Amino acid sequence: MNAPLETSEIAAAAARLDEVRRQVSRVFVGGSVAVDTLLIALLAQGHVLLEGVPGVAKTTLAKAFAQTLGSTMRRIQFTPDLLPSDITGTYVLDPRSGAFSLRRGPVFSNVVLADEINRAPAKTQSALLEAMQERQVTIEGERLELPRPFLVVATQNPIDLEGTYPLPEAQVDRFLLRLLLGYPEEGAEIAMLKAHAARPPQAEVVLSPDEVAKLQDLTTRVHVEAEVHAYAVGLTRFTRKHPQVLLGASPRASLGLLLAAKSHALLHGRSFATPDDIRAVAEGVLCHRLILTPDLEGDERLRRSVVLEALDKVPYSRVVAR
Repeated sequence: MNAPLETSEIAAAAARLDEVRRQVSRVFVGGSVAVDTLLIALLAQGHVLLEGVPGVAKTTLAKAFAQTLGSTMRRIQFTPDLLPSDITGTYVLDPRSGAFSLRRGPVFSNVVLADEINRAPAKTQSALLEAMQERQVTIEGERLELPRPFLVVATQNPIDLEGTYPLPEAQVDRFLLRLLLGYPEEGAEIAMLKAHAARPPQAEVVLSPDEVAKLQDLTTRVHVEAEVHAYAVGLTRFTRKHPQVLLGASPRASLGLLLAAKSHALLHGRSFATPDDIRAVAEGVLCHRLILTPDLEGDERLRRSVVLEALDKVPYSRVVAR
């Protein structure tokens, strides 16, 4: 059993995470929801799928976030001719020694930005599956561990779908959270123009990889009452029985709700998770996992309406610290 969190640990963690928010917000002028989504995924050791039209700063957000972590970051531009070995790496022959040596691919980084992931065929997309789920890759039969922390931030454009390869359900399910980035508000867009008009601001390093690992360990110690477990399962089971849903949220989604809720609690300075934490992360965790009936599939608003209906109809009780 994990030791209960001390008040001093919670306060220190909240202060560090607030500074990450502040630094990223210097570069990304788009509100705190996007930054918090990345932080929740990081603390829960999950991955994020960013969706938005070109030019809404998806790549800028990911780069600024990685900069604050003091971590290595590699960007992979997915294209139709990208090979799995371009992601994982491969063994190459050294002409001088005549021996094969490992040339590690970009996946061997703390933060991997998979840009326009739906531009590459399924075989290449699947090269990320083992890395995302197992934190390892297999090259020529050799299993190689990936660094910690390890976060995949994938982007895709939901509008221009010609010549793309939609992510299969198995791959989509590997993303803990999905975030839809739309156009900024008028005031935020004006603030962005002012901030980037002369010399674009840079995010400062706030954490180290070791500190991130410690924060992730703290997240696992966030207390969860039985009522919160029941509420998470209640939401996912509601989606499985909904008449407009062909395939509802899986048990992995139930676990995702719990992990994201614990991260949300720590992010807000609490040592225990509540149903309100589940409710705060429900859309990001559940919407992308739902497959609607054939006559409705592709309607994002209906996916969201199913989740909102679940939040409205599934009962829950308030939880206080014990």
